[in-house]
Amino acid sequence: MIDFFPKPIGIRALTIYLCVLTAVSVIFFSNAISPEYMVMGVASVAGFFFFSYFCSWKWKDESPSVFTIYIFITAFLIRVIAMTALYFYFIVKTGIPFEFHTVDAMGYHLDAEWMASVDFASANTYLYGTGMPLSDSGYLLYLSLLYRFFGPSIYLARLSKCLLDALSCVLVYKMASRISNEPTARIAAIFYCFMPNLIFYCGLHLKEVEMLFLTIAAMERLSYVIHRDRVDILNSVLVAVLVFLLFSFRTVLALSVTFAVASALIFVTFQKRNAWHHVAVVVWVMLALGILAGGTITNEISNAWENRVENQITKRDQQTLRGNLWAQYATGTVMAPMMFVIPFPTMVDTDQQYTQQMLHGGNYVRNFLGIFVLIAVIEGLFFRREGQRHVIILSFVVSYLGVVCLSGYSNSERFGLPALPFLLILAANGITHLNEKNYHWVRIWYWIVPLMPLGWAIFKLGSRGLL
Repeated sequence: MIDFFPKPIGIRALTIYLCVLTAVSVIFFSNAISPEYMVMGVASVAGFFFFSYFCSWKWKDESPSVFTIYIFITAFLIRVIAMTALYFYFIVKTGIPFEFHTVDAMGYHLDAEWMASVDFASANTYLYGTGMPLSDSGYLLYLSLLYRFFGPSIYLARLSKCLLDALSCVLVYKMASRISNEPTARIAAIFYCFMPNLIFYCGLHLKEVEMLFLTIAAMERLSYVIHRDRVDILNSVLVAVLVFLLFSFRTVLALSVTFAVASALIFVTFQKRNAWHHVAVVVWVMLALGILAGGTITNEISNAWENRVENQITKRDQQTLRGNLWAQYATGTVMAPMMFVIPFPTMVDTDQQYTQQMLHGGNYVRNFLGIFVLIAVIEGLFFRREGQRHVIILSFVVSYLGVVCLSGYSNSERFGLPALPFLLILAANGITHLNEKNYHWVRIWYWIVPLMPLGWAIFKLGSRGLL
């Protein structure tokens, strides 16, 4: 078993990235991204693969407690540095510490700032008495409380994101060590620590960091509960509370975690002693959630399900009207088989999609790691018989990404982000189980990966009639 990320694979990944970035920039020179985004991409890809190798090799023999301290401090410091740099970068570029074409982030800030300045009754009425979607209320409540107690400081709010995401990194390590093995857990935590996309969101005012923390915390506690031989009512209730909170961030995400809970019951808990006690606890918790939630969650779930096809068609029509002539072909049916790999990196300049261009390096990393996810899933299910151990991760990832693909936002980096921590765990598992036989598929992948950003560049330009 490999217990650290191999350096040759990292070198090959960086080499392929540099070659494809150069090729795309030369072939589509008139639509090449700006040099600053190229530098960001090179730094993202080189930093991820170099530090993944260096830290996994350097820390592989440390005790779990020492490793936990190292990974937390490293993740926190990197995020603080990146968040601070983005804070001032956006001020220089946009005049405010918010990303390009900000809509949601500015709205969250202004709403939370107002809620923090009024009494609790007025803030409560605004959140729950004006028809605001439940899935927007959780983050606004959290942000307004933060502003109320510490002042409406944008920098301080983002500093709290750095702390939460560093804690998420530790939770990924604990969960992966419980459902897989120690080498996989350490590589997964290091992947999370240096993943460019995860670092980037600490510098934005969106709800993704807090939403990820709740998701990872719920899944980590679920893994703890199902691996115990006796009933743990306290942690079972904690899982239910975390799922309930997730409904106030993103309904489909909470449903996917609930599906993971159900999958754990069917495929794991029934195999253990005292299974019916676990069932009784979970049924009781679910009934409690239903009573607390009332009809609000049910209505939102129904609307989301009924509108899934309409959302997809509407998005395709809007893109076509804007000149995205090929967008009608990027349907859920086409994108679903690629759910473990997408989104593709944007290496061309179209429609002023600056955030996507800034994140192209991180998306390339996701594409490259896709083969290790596939190795973990296919070999784990059919050859190593690890399906039961990974059931909560697989059930969550497949259900969530499946809904995203069918919603019309299959290549949306932001909508696919919640699955990323669990894909990193699977990728780490695939790496630890590399051998001479399955490395053959990795060699083939080296030739497939360049086609993804190149094909995506052709698609984006061609759909806009720019070829």
